[in-house]
Amino acid sequence: MDKASPQVAVIKMYAAREEIYPREAKGRYASVRWLFVWLTQLVFYGLPWMNWNGRQAVLFDLAARKFYIFGIVLWPQDFIYLAALLIICAYSLFLFTAIFGRVWCGFACPQTVYTEIFMWVERQIEGSRSARMRLDRQAASLGKLSRKTAKHLVWAAIALWTGFSFVGYFTPIHVLSAEVMALTLGSWEWFWVLFYSFATYGNAGWMREQVCKYMCPYARFQSAMFDKDSLIVTYDTERGEPRGARNKNDAENSKALGDCIDCSMCVQVCPTGIDIRNGLQYECIGCAACVDACNSVMDKVGSPRGLVRFSTEYAMKNRWSPAQMLRHALRPRVLIYSAVLLMIVSVFFGTLFNRTPLKLDVIRDRGAMGREVENDMIENVYRLQIMNTAETPHRYRIDVSGIDGIHLETAPVVALDATQSLAVPVRVRLPQGQGNKGSNKIWFSLKAVDQDGLEVKEKAVFFVPR
Repeated sequence: MDKASPQVAVIKMYAAREEIYPREAKGRYASVRWLFVWLTQLVFYGLPWMNWNGRQAVLFDLAARKFYIFGIVLWPQDFIYLAALLIICAYSLFLFTAIFGRVWCGFACPQTVYTEIFMWVERQIEGSRSARMRLDRQAASLGKLSRKTAKHLVWAAIALWTGFSFVGYFTPIHVLSAEVMALTLGSWEWFWVLFYSFATYGNAGWMREQVCKYMCPYARFQSAMFDKDSLIVTYDTERGEPRGARNKNDAENSKALGDCIDCSMCVQVCPTGIDIRNGLQYECIGCAACVDACNSVMDKVGSPRGLVRFSTEYAMKNRWSPAQMLRHALRPRVLIYSAVLLMIVSVFFGTLFNRTPLKLDVIRDRGAMGREVENDMIENVYRLQIMNTAETPHRYRIDVSGIDGIHLETAPVVALDATQSLAVPVRVRLPQGQGNKGSNKIWFSLKAVDQDGLEVKEKAVFFVPR
């Protein structure tokens, strides 16, 4: 008796991507999404061209190690503010996700914004969803090639301008534009312009939903920030099911069906290609395109809007009104996030705007531990690193204290231009017999001559030979 041949199961580790052709959605949320497109791009493209006090308003000058943000100048020593800003962003993400779900992804994320722009270009050149599908199925032709070429040229132009604007935040954009026109742009600047352009072109033009589904970590850990009171795009199963097409002349059959006519418009407009009627899925970015599409269909068939809508799991289950849903939004988790975020923001801006625009670092010359000089004096040599972080020039007086008789041997007044850093060598002397053998604690003070209240102190060590 022959044994049956074993069955071999083939498991594919990679599935080819199915092309998604999103239909254009029109409605309230589509208008909000385009409002964010305009706002974010006006800020991104416009900020590098704004001037403030005779300089670029926002400039991260890595070569000079200065960050200019309107009237604020940050130095490497201000790294703590960057850390605090990252913490604020993290807590803001936790708070807004707990309340509103993935509204950032759906309306303001750069991937969403540029994908929206690129898809608009695609629709203008290749036509509607059905026209794009027909064009892709057509055999190669001159007309098809011209349309595809025109689309990619416009995409490339937008991507290059985006890369140029991005680098303009790190190299003064007027200098950058002059170097581009003269073809004297540095190799690293060219690299970052082309790199960011390629990233924009690839992510928004080609990868699109794959970035949201496979590359963005937010989609993977969003469930840890959601709860059943978080606002999400939901399908009203109780109202919509059983779904199916209906005939207006068949009143009895229409009564047996829900409000969903199974037109698949919610799927056709989805940029990630999911069916929201299957429940919450990690691929959903909360863009609400399906809400606009479904509302327009409900208007046509004479049914109430809101079959697909922003709601919460508890609100859908208990049939809450918007007022009830709002009351449940203020839950302990949200209140804790809000309190912590408010505290961090208050401390951040309080310390940022009240910081002294003057910094002093003292470095003692370790090559000479302390030496005897003329007139029975002990001398130590220091280097004072003075930073004027204000955007106005100042003159400062240097003083030293801590031991009776200690004094400066060098000129006590120095002048610094706006946002200038200066290394000042100073010689400090002490009469023999004063102080203790070995290390003695002293203080350097730096006080503005031309502005009251601008003063800093820094601790140092004066060494007396044993």
